Amino acid sequence: MLDSVSRRREEEERVLKEGRLPPGQSLTQKFPVLHYGPVPTFNPAAWDFRVWGEVEQPVIWSWDEFSQLPRTQVTMDVHCVTRWSKFDTRWEGISLRTLVEKGFIKPKPTARFIIQHAEYGFTTNLPLEVMLQDNFLLATHFDGKPLTPDHGYPVRGVVGNIVGREDLKVPYFWKGAKWLRGLEFTKEDRPGFWEQAGYHNDADVWEEERFA
Repeated sequence: MLDSVSRRREEEERVLKEGRLPPGQSLTQKFPVLHYGPVPTFNPAAWDFRVWGEVEQPVIWSWDEFSQLPRTQVTMDVHCVTRWSKFDTRWEGISLRTLVEKGFIKPKPTARFIIQHAEYGFTTNLPLEVMLQDNFLLATHFDGKPLTPDHGYPVRGVVGNIVGREDLKVPYFWKGAKWLRGLEFTKEDRPGFWEQAGYHNDADVWEEERFA
């Protein structure tokens, strides 16, 4: 027990010296489960993923079609608004930037924001430019394995810090929705579930933008 605590403290000191630990955060070696409401069931035959709003052509992908989209892997540090941080996490999934660059999704010039729509009507919002960064992923796998149900299976939004990429905006982890079912491109910003409950709309981890 003492060895585990000592190792955690040593690791936390290391990432702090490297400038990777945002203000008010603490390192965790676990992967806490935090969400509002029950874990939804997944039926691949009925599941679909929608893209609509300020796009040239709305899209609906079945699970089989979604699974065939171009895939990528990214390693990131992720930071929860509840003050835990997990470092060097490995994710696999679909880059929104790649989907736009390859023409799978064609945003209109009027598109400035994206609303992530998840199961049970949950939403969260980010500027289009942030979701087109390399540190946002429509993730299906974590640490080489499919997501577990309580971590968002089959698809969740993931946003974090890529080491050495100081050019990227890094929001808190809730800005990637679990159990994601669609993306709505919009002209105007529209706060989501937690933003309406008092959480900060921008949620920059380095500025410690936790609450409005």
